Parts: sequence; structure tokens; C-alpha cells
Amino acid sequence: MKQRFKDILAAIAYFLYEKGILHNRIKVHTIDETIDVLLNTEKSMVRFGDGEIVMIKGGDLMLQKADPEIAKGLAEILAYSFEDLIVTIPDVFETLADHHRDSRQFWRDHLLFNRKTYEKYCNPDRVYYSTFVSRGYYYAADRSGCGAQFAKIRKIWENRDIVVVEGERTHNGVGNDLLDTARSIERVICPPSNAYEAIPAILGACTAYGKDRLFLLSVGVAAKFLAVKLFEQGYRVLDIGNLDMEYEWFVRRSPGKMKLEKHGFVSEETNRAAGYTAYLEQIKVRI
Repeated sequence: MKQRFKDILAAIAYFLYEKGILHNRIKVHTIDETIDVLLNTEKSMVRFGDGEIVMIKGGDLMLQKADPEIAKGLAEILAYSFEDLIVTIPDVFETLADHHRDSRQFWRDHLLFNRKTYEKYCNPDRVYYSTFVSRGYYYAADRSGCGAQFAKIRKIWENRDIVVVEGERTHNGVGNDLLDTARSIERVICPPSNAYEAIPAILGACTAYGKDRLFLLSVGVAAKFLAVKLFEQGYRVLDIGNLDMEYEWFVRRSPGKMKLEKHGFVSEETNRAAGYTAYLEQIKVRI
């Protein structure tokens, strides 16, 4: 009953914003506009999802414990201070018409409790970009355009030397062709949880590379801070979050969320048994 009441209240509140009865102050570019700016410029990207908002408010995430220092730092990054480091947030403030039913309900509930947090910390002079650039499959009611979007995303690192900074279970581009357009792939493997504490070591491993490398970050909350630090040192950095998982669901035509077998492979033995020898050879540093 409590959940039902919350859902109704969230739907009413969202309706008032959607119809302009209440004023929405947050502006967000579309997924396609976000992909285009990444494809046609050398801008870097840092992404915020619902989890980062939870942490700004002092909450824990499954893979990162709460910390006032993290909350303060995330709020500062969300303020979108750099022209060439675009900040993405969920494109959910004006309409959810392109979301399936469960996704619509999730984001209405999220905004019921968190819209004021976005309004407090987002820069009113900025138009943000869409976090769904890396979450473009699951939420969509109509998935017919996902293939074209993923094809454009894969062009971003076409013929580039890339460094993937990820957790030990993540396996970006392993078992699929997400990263096959890259000229070369090297990997920095990070702790699977509470990676924020390992940022100095991760940063040291990253800055050993030349500035011609394109960095793809998939290391949770720590990726936000790494993105800023690497960007400030002249690197191009893309915080891709769960892009690989969304791409796997797209390739498999999954009707909803599903677990991926590769996320269970940690040791060298299990990765070799799975046939992931190329992945193991790409690993240059383990933190």
C-alpha cells in the first residue's frame, strides 16, 4: 500500500512538471545529440546516474560506501565547470514518453525524492547531456533505433589507441565487438568495490600513458574523479559506465535485464577457460 501511494504521488508530481504547471529548470540534450558531440569533437565526458545522486545525499551504493568527501566532490563535478568536459545526467525531466512502463515508474519515483537535489547542484546556465548515452537499450520502449546509436558510439574510438579502466569483473568489449573498431586496447584493472580509495594508484597507472590515448572509464563513482583529474592533465576521457552491459543486452535482444556470465570470471584460470586470452593479454596493470 505504501509503495502504491508513493507511485501515485510520483505520477501526479511528474504530470505537473510535464504539463508545465510546475516549472522544470533542468535542461538535457538528447542521446543522439550527446553521441554527436562525442563523435564530432574531442570533448571528454563524465556521467551521473541515480547512484551518484544517492551518494551526493550521503547514501551508500552497493560497490562504494558513503563518504562526505565523495559527496562533496560529486556535487562539485555535477556543477559542470569545464566547457570541454561534458556532464551527463538522466534525460528524464520533461518527458518519459520513450521509456517502457517500469522505467517510467522508476524515474518518476526517483524524481519525487531527488528533483530538488538536481536543482540544487546542477548549473542553471548549462544544458547537460544525456546519461542514457551509455544506458540506451534497457529503458527504451521502442528499441528499433538502438542499433544505429551503438554503431555511432563505436565510431568514437575507431582507429584510436584506447585504455580501458575497469573493475575486475567488468570485461568491457569482451565476448562482443563493442571495442573492435579501436586500433589497440590496453586495460587497467581496478578493485571491484570502493575504488575511490585506490584513485592515486589508478591515476598513476593512467598517467604513464601518452596523451594520444583515449581513456574509457568503467569504475563506478571513482570514474567521476578520475575523469576530472585526467581531463585536467590533458587526456581525453569518456566515463562509459555500464555501456558494455547495455550493448550485450542489445546484441542478445534481451527483453529486460539479465546477468552476464563474464561478470563471474575473475581469476586467470576462469578467463582462460572462457576463451578470454586476448582480454588477459590486454591487461597491463592490476591495482
